[in-house]
Amino acid sequence: MQIGTPVAILLVVLNLAGAVALLVWAIRMVRTGVERAYGPVFKRTLKGARGGRLNRVIIGMAAAMLLQSGSAVAVLVGGFVASELIAAGPALALLLGADLGSALIVQVLALDLEWLMPILFLSGGWMFLRGTSREVKQGGRILVGIGLVLVSLQLISAATEPLQQSEALPTIAAYLSQDNVSCFIIGAVFAFAVHSSIVTVLLVASLASQQILSVEPAVAIVFGANFGAAFVPVMLTRLAPTAARRIPIGNLVVRATASVTALALLGLPGPVLEALRLSPAQVAVLAHVAFNFALVILFLPLTDTIQMLVESVFPDESNAPEKGNLLAARTSHLDRTVLHTPRLALACATRELLLTGEVVEMMLRPLMELFESGNKEQFKDIRLLVVEVNLIHGDIKDYLVELNREAMDAHDSQLSMDLANFSINLQHVGEIVQTILLKLVEEKRSTRLAFSDEGKLELTEQHSLVMANLQLALNVLVSGDRDAARALIAEKERMREIEMRSQDQHLKRLQDGSVQSIETSKIHLETIRTLRQINSLFATVAYPILAGAGELLDSRLAEAG
Repeated sequence: MQIGTPVAILLVVLNLAGAVALLVWAIRMVRTGVERAYGPVFKRTLKGARGGRLNRVIIGMAAAMLLQSGSAVAVLVGGFVASELIAAGPALALLLGADLGSALIVQVLALDLEWLMPILFLSGGWMFLRGTSREVKQGGRILVGIGLVLVSLQLISAATEPLQQSEALPTIAAYLSQDNVSCFIIGAVFAFAVHSSIVTVLLVASLASQQILSVEPAVAIVFGANFGAAFVPVMLTRLAPTAARRIPIGNLVVRATASVTALALLGLPGPVLEALRLSPAQVAVLAHVAFNFALVILFLPLTDTIQMLVESVFPDESNAPEKGNLLAARTSHLDRTVLHTPRLALACATRELLLTGEVVEMMLRPLMELFESGNKEQFKDIRLLVVEVNLIHGDIKDYLVELNREAMDAHDSQLSMDLANFSINLQHVGEIVQTILLKLVEEKRSTRLAFSDEGKLELTEQHSLVMANLQLALNVLVSGDRDAARALIAEKERMREIEMRSQDQHLKRLQDGSVQSIETSKIHLETIRTLRQINSLFATVAYPILAGAGELLDSRLAEAG
């Protein structure tokens, strides 16, 4: 069958599209496995990135290599900036590292790793099917996903082989070799469409290895892919607060400037590449890595300047509601017209619970800063937020009481009770903040005491873990995902270990005679106990999910002998 016939062309297109779809899905599979197994660890690592810009580049690079996506890192970091957990300049350094990390992944996957595929499938399949822990099972998912990436690359090569005999190929290749701008646009559109520069560059490398693309068109598409992929996190955060959008926008500014400049200078390295005698596929992958490495070298010293520029163009919303006025600005999701349809009503109650969680997050976020500053305005804001949580809880309770008057099946009735219990627990968090934590802050301010550096670091670590677990709890509330629920319970156990370790270290400082530790001993110990209590309340959202799946023990007590 000739490649020029309609049927043959259709088969080539279908085979190529299927292979690319498998590649996109396999990379997503790897990312899902990493997020499910190590998501909380990644979030803590990114939030806690310390040191200079270079250290943050390395952390961002490692995160993107494991997540198989610079865009995923960009969205996470943007959220942390909006929550004031990371400053804007350091966040942009993390993104530069993430983009370099995703480029290095392409370099690894472009190697001839055919021999590795059976090992990945055998070990990954065994781990996923036979593993007992979440980490082992998701590790198996990751290995199988990497194996499928390699399979998809082989399928792409097989799908494009008939194109080499196409009579139209020389004409298409000649056109592309003379129009780098069109190649750039093709790369940008495709990378945005598949939400991945990794997929795009691997596809380009495969086409170049089949001699379907020559060097210049392949590299132009690679530069376009870097430009198009930078739009992905911008689109994913388009509805987020301005502070969260600035980081992806800053990254887009950097990559747009660099990619357009690189396209304009595309022909200059020609003699060097000829001397290296690299294949078009090798040049495409090398160009991708070199481009992202150059971004780190050129723009890392300018991260603060770039962010100042973005902030001047995208200032904070002047009409955004203040914390204390959030209640007046919000719209209730408790639609009483759907009470006769329990599933819809329960969805409304879940959305209102998410709002409660967001208010609780606003309440807890400035806690460590408040311990240091004792700011009276922040005090007032938090107390207003506590009142707001109580009001929202009252609305949810009344709504669920009305709903329970309707005829519901056992599943919906149990879900209604679970939502009510979690609402009670979130309200209890507000009471704990007001009756315990704010009093501890007042006591520290009135006595003019200061935590030791070690004590402050321990409390900050615990506070960051509580904030991350609140987000995880809200995700579990919406998704009902068992793996995420197990992760939340595991984080609860980790919090208990951190509390015990912090207590031991604090007592050791007391024994060593640390004056600051002695003076703030009561405040320090009560704060870590209270943070653990709050974290335990967040974890309760996971218990109904695990109990329903038969994955929760009735008691920790051993049977009497």
